[in-house]
Amino acid sequence: MESKQSEIKTGLMRTHHCGEIRTSDIGKDVVVAGWVNKSRDLGGLHFMDLRDKYGLTQLGFEEFKGDLSILKKCALESVVLARGKVRARPDSAKNTKMETGEVEVQVSELELLSQSDINTIPFLPYGSVDATEDLRLKYRYLDLRTQRLQEILKLRSNVTTKVRNILANEGFIEVETPILYKSTPEGARDYIVPSRVHPGEVYALPQSPQTLKQLLMIGGTDKYFQICRCFRDEDLRADRQPEFSQIDIEVSFSTPEYIKKLVERIIAGLFKLPEDFTMRTMSYQEAMADWGSDKPDVRFGLKHYDVTSLFNDSEFAVFRSVADAKGLIKASFVPSENGSFSRKDTDGFTDVVKPHGGKGVAFLKTDAEGGIKKFVSDELKQKLMQTCEATGEGTFFFFADANAETVHSCADALRRHLGKKLELIKEGYEFLWVYDFPLLEWDGELKRFFAKHHPFTSPKPEQFETFLKGHVEDLKKLNANAYDVVCNGYELGGGSIRIFRKDIQDKMFEILGFTPEDAKKQFGFFVEALKYGVPPHGGLAFGLDRIVMMLAKTESIRDVIAFPKTTAASDLMAHAPSVPSKEQLKELHMEFTKK
Repeated sequence: MESKQSEIKTGLMRTHHCGEIRTSDIGKDVVVAGWVNKSRDLGGLHFMDLRDKYGLTQLGFEEFKGDLSILKKCALESVVLARGKVRARPDSAKNTKMETGEVEVQVSELELLSQSDINTIPFLPYGSVDATEDLRLKYRYLDLRTQRLQEILKLRSNVTTKVRNILANEGFIEVETPILYKSTPEGARDYIVPSRVHPGEVYALPQSPQTLKQLLMIGGTDKYFQICRCFRDEDLRADRQPEFSQIDIEVSFSTPEYIKKLVERIIAGLFKLPEDFTMRTMSYQEAMADWGSDKPDVRFGLKHYDVTSLFNDSEFAVFRSVADAKGLIKASFVPSENGSFSRKDTDGFTDVVKPHGGKGVAFLKTDAEGGIKKFVSDELKQKLMQTCEATGEGTFFFFADANAETVHSCADALRRHLGKKLELIKEGYEFLWVYDFPLLEWDGELKRFFAKHHPFTSPKPEQFETFLKGHVEDLKKLNANAYDVVCNGYELGGGSIRIFRKDIQDKMFEILGFTPEDAKKQFGFFVEALKYGVPPHGGLAFGLDRIVMMLAKTESIRDVIAFPKTTAASDLMAHAPSVPSKEQLKELHMEFTKK
């Protein structure tokens, strides 16, 4: 192996990279290449720090045979190649902060390979001034030179390699599925691609390979995986991008238990956890009741409690009206030892909950006036203390609305805000399985059901008969045979056992409002395949970008993607999306309406 590697290395322009030269190399003739990171002229003594992705090496020019005027052309971020001999630095010049700080390369020959225009460079990757994010995205190739992003790219590569090895050892095979595909509704808008050879028709970029991986199971593939690109035209935020990568897994004759054990093995490998690592489990109902989220961060407390019944006869009309309307009132308690709150703080919490539909946050201090204290009797206060398992002094925060989803969202938003503000969040990773999601979501205004996950998620086997009867009130109570992987407030992955019976899939389309004609038009190929013998199957998809984001300890998914887009789904570097030419539009038989 070593001889093969050395053969490859001799084909390179350099013999060593800038981070590997040590005292053991003293006396060796070497060739190094990289970017000029720093240049110094100490009264006729010239030094240069040369940088590549591996580190820094100092170049000295006492034995340089050429014209030293070349150094003036070697501006910062220029690319140079240097030949010379490794020697020890004098004791007074050793740099213990550099891994190569005990040695330097005495340059005999220097070649300027590519000159940088230092007068127009927008920022220096290793400069003392941090560039704005927009500037870093516009000149992403400069940002990529930083050690941080190079380490993240390496981390991402290691993650995909580790996943491939684990799944290969489990007998999985990697199969690529199409990028140009058919539009299938999966919860977000599709990106569509007009077809030149089929005028008036379009392809869709896949939101996920959902039907394709199921067809692979029908086709006898048994154990499939793919690290695939997915595309969703949806509103973005820090942990979303219009295109992202998914670790896609599907298994025939699988049970939820098999999928969970497999996933725990992958997580243990990626996060360097013990081999016997198992994840805590939590039902969807428990997650929503206690934390207000189906992806709770359980590294800190501030649990929520349902206190609706305590305000049935309250003097506080706002809460009593919510209780009368059979809405929801939740409370959380912050002990004084964790934090106290000024009027400015409590007023500011309105801005925290407003994006989630909240109008404000009511509060009650146990040891001070203010908030809703004048509406709370001593008896009610004691009941609140008991219900919320509160001891000592502190502050109650309340969330009330006729719509329970609004209450959950607002309570979750303030909890996360307080977790950061009060520094309650512990370091490390807390993984959860969240299960027993509702199968369907009822829209009261539209009077129709939507799939909680997607239309191929199976009900629990014991609920098949109830599902096929299709009574609305019964359907609202059904659970999906689904499971999510949650860590530190993020959904890292989600999966389910899929529908494999044609009668159940037909009924699902009917419940979701598809006419037989609609179902045939959108999913005819898939429904047809269900007629010819389908193994029970299930799987899970990890968000690769989110996993790397967590391992890299960053809060933005853009940090872990080589060429990301902004929250407006635009590429500042390439200026994408762009306006097509008239010739392109003519070829595609398209025309745009004016903005």
